[in-house]
Amino acid sequence: MLRATLRSFLAHKGRLLLSALAVVLSVAFVAGSLIFSDTVSRTFDRLFASTAADVTVAPKDDFGSRVATGAVRTVPAALADRLARVPGAASAHAEVRADNVTVVDAQRRFLGSTTGAPTIASDWYVTDRSPVELTSGHAPRGAGEALLDADTADRKHVRIGDTLTVMAQPGTLRVRVVGIATFTTTNPGASHVYLDPRVAAAKLLGSPARATGVTVQAAPGVSDAVLKQRVVAAVGAGAYDVKTAAEHAKSSAEQLGTFLDVIKYVMLGFAGIAVLVGIFLIVNTFSMLIAQRTRELGLLRALGADRRQVRRSVLTEAVLLGLVGSTLGLAAGIGLAAGLIRLMGAFGMNLRAADMVVGRPTPVAAYVVGVGVTFVAAYLPARRAAAVSPMAALADADVAGVGRPLRTRAVVGAVVGALGVAALAGCAAASRTASAASLLGLGVVLTLVATVVAGPLLVRPVIRVLGGAFPALFGPVGRMSQRNALRNPRRTGATAAALMVGLALVGGMSVASASMSASFDQQIDRTLGADFVVQNANFIPFSEEVTDRVRGTEGVGLVVRQRFAPVALRLPDGRRVTTTASGYDPRVDDVAHVTYVGGGSAAALAPGGIGMDADFARDHGVRLGSVLPVEFPGGRRAALKVGALTDQDAAEGFGMQGGVFLGLATVERYVPGGQDTALYVNAAAGTDADRLRPRLERALNPYPQVQVRDQADYKELVHDQIAVLLYLVYALLGLAIVIAVLGVVNTLALSVVERTREIGLLRAIGLARRQLRRMIRLESVVIAVFGAVLGLALGLVWGVCTQQVLALQGMKALAVPWGTIVAVVVGSAVVGVVAALLPALRASRMNVLAAIAHE
Repeated sequence: MLRATLRSFLAHKGRLLLSALAVVLSVAFVAGSLIFSDTVSRTFDRLFASTAADVTVAPKDDFGSRVATGAVRTVPAALADRLARVPGAASAHAEVRADNVTVVDAQRRFLGSTTGAPTIASDWYVTDRSPVELTSGHAPRGAGEALLDADTADRKHVRIGDTLTVMAQPGTLRVRVVGIATFTTTNPGASHVYLDPRVAAAKLLGSPARATGVTVQAAPGVSDAVLKQRVVAAVGAGAYDVKTAAEHAKSSAEQLGTFLDVIKYVMLGFAGIAVLVGIFLIVNTFSMLIAQRTRELGLLRALGADRRQVRRSVLTEAVLLGLVGSTLGLAAGIGLAAGLIRLMGAFGMNLRAADMVVGRPTPVAAYVVGVGVTFVAAYLPARRAAAVSPMAALADADVAGVGRPLRTRAVVGAVVGALGVAALAGCAAASRTASAASLLGLGVVLTLVATVVAGPLLVRPVIRVLGGAFPALFGPVGRMSQRNALRNPRRTGATAAALMVGLALVGGMSVASASMSASFDQQIDRTLGADFVVQNANFIPFSEEVTDRVRGTEGVGLVVRQRFAPVALRLPDGRRVTTTASGYDPRVDDVAHVTYVGGGSAAALAPGGIGMDADFARDHGVRLGSVLPVEFPGGRRAALKVGALTDQDAAEGFGMQGGVFLGLATVERYVPGGQDTALYVNAAAGTDADRLRPRLERALNPYPQVQVRDQADYKELVHDQIAVLLYLVYALLGLAIVIAVLGVVNTLALSVVERTREIGLLRAIGLARRQLRRMIRLESVVIAVFGAVLGLALGLVWGVCTQQVLALQGMKALAVPWGTIVAVVVGSAVVGVVAALLPALRASRMNVLAAIAHE
């Protein structure tokens, strides 16, 4: 039996190749994602471990917030002198570092990274653990000199002698590049500017008495843990965040992990789609091969093979296919990871392909996925093969699945579909986002399963409609193509299911994204009352100079500033909730149309006041006039009185993050040193907004990172952000289409072999080669369009239900992108034509007499 299995596998290797490609794609994305993330993690682990000081002392951060307030958390610079005298300390250095500064060159070009990594300015302090070294020029001396990292210098064509403008929290600093610093380890992608240590604190932090942290090096023979204990004893427990080199490296790696998780989960999403669609392809392939080998399997049974041996034979073929696909997929995954490493290098994160990490879990995962997918997909066809009777050897091979009743499928599909519809209905009726989202996920899974199970039941009614015009348009050829698609509903349903999955995803996400865009447009129209919004392109805060420039522009009337601050609220129900509060100047109602359920902006923005979302307040027992203990960074505390309750759903377009807002005076008092995040600007009386815009742009010309947006620009910005999600969905669609095309090609190719004698007879009675090719193309088109119709119908239902979940967050507009829907249907017909090219060509080249004599 083993010898017969190997011969059978090699005899059908051409037919199994397309199925193997589905396995290859699935395994490639799994292996590639694991290899890439492992490589980046290992590289940065080495970087953090090799560059971290023995002990690091940093400001305490009770919030763990990543909110960009513009304020730099600092420690006294004199702390370094105290720690240098700690027993076991060899030296201590007061670090100066400002993240998210803005650096532009003489041509006002922004020198920041395109990867979203920060632009960092720090003091030039070199130790044996420094990740950079001076490779040309000299170290900075005085306030007017600086070093630039080599990667940024190469990327932005900056040379020694060029002038740069550094915009930090205290103000703007003009420096001349006097040297280039080159990374000796991996450059994480950020842009770095280094200043003279004697002036860095004054220029970047506003005072030479401040530092962003203190690094302490241990004396020989003193462990990091012991030194940490002594440092904590010197500064006081809980006063600062004290970490050893290992703890600092671990913390930095955890922060990097968020970035890596995004890439890993995106790629695993591609792998999941490939696996799901590939299962349909493999099931169809094995089902058709077994149908064509009915006589062969019957002869094996007649010669003494029992059911277990036949089943084991088919599953062995599947395992062989999985092994081959997994091996090729693992190799493709290594290539994919290498491509990602090169891509990250083009964006400034310089990883070395020579450092690629292929950990033991990667090949294990690759073979588990590849072999597991093929084994599971081939199990049902294997059971069907084992059921072949020895008497089948005496009869013509019948096509498995033809004429068998579909009652079981109908019952299972109806039950699962009813449960899925009930879940989706519950999602639409739910009043809480969490429960609605859970029901949505359950409903999506159940309705997808129901559609796949019941798909063959829909083949005859739907394809009769879709192909109804074929006889009139193409005559007998059109009628035969329609009947061929109807001949085996199971096969047609399984072939179309591969395309259906991808198109259902696209349909659902298209409706959701279009609804989000329409909802944000409505909210912006309803809530944003300012003529212009001034913001940084990357949404980080900007210096006070920008605010002064805007206020000094001719024709500017009202300017309302916005700042963010992390806060922790002690609520009446006993909970401590950490969120982001927005701070505004008075007269915020002149630039925004906020719906107040109770109170108003005057009380909320007054010193000692606070405003919040009415739903949030109701859930936590907060009422108008309640006094809440509020914690701010740095241990500052206040008791603030609730002066306004708002309809937060109507304020999303205005950007009241977290549902909590304060007066800017309160934010400045408790979060000193912060910077403005946005300016809401109205033209003065008698000044036309169209004339004010060019004046604002000229005034902000020295700050190329700052943008002036009106309502239309704001809408476009939101649309662009939503489009990023759509691009991912379209990429998933592309992958699903590739595998679906393989499935259609495989089905048609095997169908041509199955119908060899029939094709020979048709050719013998006068069917031309051109007509034969057209018949196969039409059959392919109607199968592809059938999959598209099912997928889009399912996707539209998912999209509408997703919009109901979004409505709970205030996005209540429903929009259906009919243009996209029509384009997808037309594209599916094109996919059908493309998939039929090779099978149709092969069929048309058959020798007529040989085809008639085929058994």
